[in-house]
Amino acid sequence: MPKLFLLLLSWVVWGAAIAGEYRYVFHDEARSIYEDVMKLELDLAEAGIDRLQRTESQNLVAQHLGSYIDFFRLYLSGDEQLDARLQDRFDRRIDLLERGDPASPYYNYALAEAYLHRSLIDVRFERHLAAFRSLNRANKYLRDNAARFPDFLPTYKDLGLLHAAVGTIPPQYKWGIELFSSLTGTIPEGRKEMQRAMSERDSPFYTETSVLYALMELYLADDAERAWEIVRKLDLQPATNKLHCFIAGTIIMRNNRNAEALRLLENQPRGGNSADFPYLDFMLGQAKLRSLNVQARLHYRSFLLRYPGRHFREEALQKIAWSYLLEENTERYHRTMAEIEGGSRAGGDESATREATLGKTPQPALLKARLLFDGGYFERARAQLDGIDRSTLTTDENLEFLYRTGRVLDGMGEDAGALSFYERTIAMGKDNPAYYACNAALQAGLLEEDRGNFVAARKYFDRCLDLSPAEYRTGLHMMAKAGLDRIAGR
Repeated sequence: MPKLFLLLLSWVVWGAAIAGEYRYVFHDEARSIYEDVMKLELDLAEAGIDRLQRTESQNLVAQHLGSYIDFFRLYLSGDEQLDARLQDRFDRRIDLLERGDPASPYYNYALAEAYLHRSLIDVRFERHLAAFRSLNRANKYLRDNAARFPDFLPTYKDLGLLHAAVGTIPPQYKWGIELFSSLTGTIPEGRKEMQRAMSERDSPFYTETSVLYALMELYLADDAERAWEIVRKLDLQPATNKLHCFIAGTIIMRNNRNAEALRLLENQPRGGNSADFPYLDFMLGQAKLRSLNVQARLHYRSFLLRYPGRHFREEALQKIAWSYLLEENTERYHRTMAEIEGGSRAGGDESATREATLGKTPQPALLKARLLFDGGYFERARAQLDGIDRSTLTTDENLEFLYRTGRVLDGMGEDAGALSFYERTIAMGKDNPAYYACNAALQAGLLEEDRGNFVAARKYFDRCLDLSPAEYRTGLHMMAKAGLDRIAGR
């Protein structure tokens, strides 16, 4: 019996010693690697991690930073074959992180970040059940961390983002919430948590937290001006940092400052040691097309040549086709649209595939009005609409005319006129598979929310959720759900 007791005791002591060897130390070298990651110098960062693992093999900060690297490699490339190759590395990373010290706040935090990175990749590749599983695991780690280490502020960077995002999940994905009951949250709750995380200005994660908060304001709170106000105060370097260029360009374009976005994206950093970022050329193509510059197709072609993923490809081909239509070259328009094969369920790709399948050529003036509106050129867009003889339009084109007119009037601050055209769009298009009626309801809700008419806003957001267009449904419903979340209780 004593021998058995001593043997068991030795196992316990040995196991504790082994577990105790693993630790998490975010020192200057780790901060340097993290900064390389955020400059997208991923090969350099990976070399730093290899060096760190040789000198500090038990420091789990290497696993945490490695998760960032894998996330960026996959998100920038959209390469699903690479994702399959990295799956084993993800499993090994989780196994090592679970050997850390549960008494450290970094134990839960690093595990949660690994699962959050994995969930974002699963969403990208349309694996929604797997994404919900990873989100649920991340949420449990973060909630436990907040309860045990309430003063560890990095927790609230992720918890705030997760709570805000969960509050916007549209009805068609309600099954994910019901399946994983721990997933709860609202936009106001997430906003408070993100603000708490940002109070720690000397945190190595401060800039990342601020950017995530700005993107939350942009996409979930529908406040592009607030998003730009947050980012403008950061020391971003878009001329030398591709990630910074993407962040600034994204927010500027949503603020109707297309000319500024053009200058920024034309001067994007190219080459160097940082990872390739083909989507920046996609964005440059967008900015040029919105000013009716047909040279946009050169940048879309550059994106297609360099991007191995399956998302955004159909949309890029559609935009190339539109550039030919702006030149009245319908033969090249149809030839380019014939290259669209489908396969991606992203909103822009679905819309492009639908246009290719239907074989309906966009009405030129309506197309120009759409592009100019998206660039914030409201007066020019209105001039295009004013020049249209509506008697020449088909029924579907008349529906689009009502919708585009409402959008332009909204952009120009003519609220009453915008609401009138939105109502007419909803009435005419509620049974049409196009997205016009659904988005008209959403935009009417956003307009009424801005005016403080929360009862009317709620009515329009609910109406948006009642409509199921053949394109953009998920994104539109997410924004309507976010609107309802914002005005809840008002």
